[in-house]
Amino acid sequence: MISKSTIDQVYETARLEEVIGDFVQLKKSGSNFKGLSPFTDERTPSFMVSPVKQIWKDFSSGKGGNVVAFLMEHEHFTYPEAIKYLAKKYNIEVEETERTDEEKEEANERESMYLVSEFAQKHFSEMLWETELGKAIGLSYFKERGFTDETIKKFHLGYCLDQWDGFTMAALDKGYRLEYLEKTGLTIVKEDTANPGDPKKFDRFKGRVMFPIHSMSGRVLGFGGRILGNDKKAAKYLNSPESDIYHKSKVLYGIYYAKQAIAKEDNCFLVEGYTDVIQFYQRGIQNVVSSSGTALTPEQIRLVNRLTKNITVLFDGDAAGLRASVRGIDLILEQGMNVKVCSFPEGEDPDSFAKNNELEDVTLYLEENSKDFIQFKANLLAQEAANDPIKRADTVRDIVNSISKIPDAIKREIYIQECAHIMNVSEGVLFSTLAQIGKKQASDASKKVQQEQKAFEVVKNEVAVEKVDVQYELERKIIEMLLLYGNEKQEFEDLVLKENEEGNLILEPESLEAKVYEKVYLDLQDDEIELTNEHFRKIYYKLIAQLNEKEDFSVNTFIAELDQEMVSEISSILMEEEKYVLHDWESKDIYPKEKKSGVAQLVSETILTLRCYLIKKRMETLQGETKNNEEDHQETLEEIMNYIQLNKLLNKKLNRVLS
Repeated sequence: MISKSTIDQVYETARLEEVIGDFVQLKKSGSNFKGLSPFTDERTPSFMVSPVKQIWKDFSSGKGGNVVAFLMEHEHFTYPEAIKYLAKKYNIEVEETERTDEEKEEANERESMYLVSEFAQKHFSEMLWETELGKAIGLSYFKERGFTDETIKKFHLGYCLDQWDGFTMAALDKGYRLEYLEKTGLTIVKEDTANPGDPKKFDRFKGRVMFPIHSMSGRVLGFGGRILGNDKKAAKYLNSPESDIYHKSKVLYGIYYAKQAIAKEDNCFLVEGYTDVIQFYQRGIQNVVSSSGTALTPEQIRLVNRLTKNITVLFDGDAAGLRASVRGIDLILEQGMNVKVCSFPEGEDPDSFAKNNELEDVTLYLEENSKDFIQFKANLLAQEAANDPIKRADTVRDIVNSISKIPDAIKREIYIQECAHIMNVSEGVLFSTLAQIGKKQASDASKKVQQEQKAFEVVKNEVAVEKVDVQYELERKIIEMLLLYGNEKQEFEDLVLKENEEGNLILEPESLEAKVYEKVYLDLQDDEIELTNEHFRKIYYKLIAQLNEKEDFSVNTFIAELDQEMVSEISSILMEEEKYVLHDWESKDIYPKEKKSGVAQLVSETILTLRCYLIKKRMETLQGETKNNEEDHQETLEEIMNYIQLNKLLNKKLNRVLS
């Protein structure tokens, strides 16, 4: 268990905008930051971060919370893992007591797989540096590639001994379960027909140098292993199989080391292999990632999209590499990103070029040879078409097809003009072709929608209109007011029910100075109102207690003491008011009134509205009682009449007309 003092120190030290900034490119928006959602595929930012309140809200997915909640949602950390991650980031020493065997047993499956992967990474590093075979084979290979000791340790490179079950037995001896060794793919398990109760166990990566694959937060998800022998039957590179923690289509090698440099440089270099990434990083170019030899996927592009809008694809000059780059370009364009491409001289690849040249030379080469995708594709396909008119026409159509993938209309037009200039074709013809492609895409999309509608046909008449839960919304508003203004002193106009000389009930205003939480608490107590929503009720009593006890009440400190469910609810409440910031109303000459400009009125009206709502509910209950039995209803009817009169008075105060 992590000590409370450590947890408190983590919450006091960690800055939400810094932590989230490691995963999402944030831009200033008034007193807040906004960026693209890391949880959904979106092109318009709806992810808000409040440095003042130290909370975030993702309006596209509905998720929200504090700094720990973000790490738990984004990185699938457990609560202790999130605290440890933050402690490591801010150099805070973690005080914790030893976990019992029962607590270890309770660790969930994903965490167990992460722990096994973490052990494997340390074991392979140990084999590389501390065994004779590791030094002679694994370390020698990395040195031949030109990697320094510092780089090898930085990327946690390792070696799996050329033994059938060396790693597996070491893991089992340390208490790691075979179930998780198999699920992570580190161990291959086969039933032994001769001994059914004792399966055969093999190390998947035996005799290979190891490249750990990290998540954006630095967790070990899986491994890439390169064989060093001459076995032609064995694959040169072998990756961990798909698992609950490793999905190769959603991972980029090196993203953990590159994320800050990508955001800072506002550009990401995309290469093909592990050694390309490492060599570039060692040379001093850190904003580089790799798709790890797999075809580029939309999920991988979106990882980069959170950090920058600019990708430069680097490849060697072979034909296969060129064709793969062309396919990847269209995918990147579809995600609304800007693409440049750069090829290296014949016989060179990013690894060898970075190894054989100084930083200044590599940087200069990238600057001078990075071409916009339209120039690259036009030049490449034009060479293939040569003097063949049919091939040339196909080339033009291919380029226009790529341009059609771009979501931004202005960019499409500029690229059409560029293509017309390069290919010596009229803009009119190209725009006409673009329109045809767009029409076909729209038609295909329409057919798809129609098919989906048929598959999930719903009779319109049976669709129930969802009603607004008035009491829920009012109770939510009460929590919001307490969180935002609870400790503020305000001048309230209180309403006292009195009889006038004619014997009629009237509401007389009386001036009262009080803190917002005092006003809310006393009003609800006077009317014997208790919040009906279980979450709001729990939050309400915690809030009243803290506001009463602490003069320096802060939302951030308050949130740190709540469970994750409550944190998510509160962040949703607090960030709801930031919604209008996303719409940039001011640019449309619309200026929303700030809540703070009328806090006393807001509090009074909310409480009055809740009173009116509860009175209405009570009247409906009483009316139901008169219909359901035949007893004398004189007293009930008198009570209903009194409620009607009170309801009129309250609504008059709220400037509402009752039908």
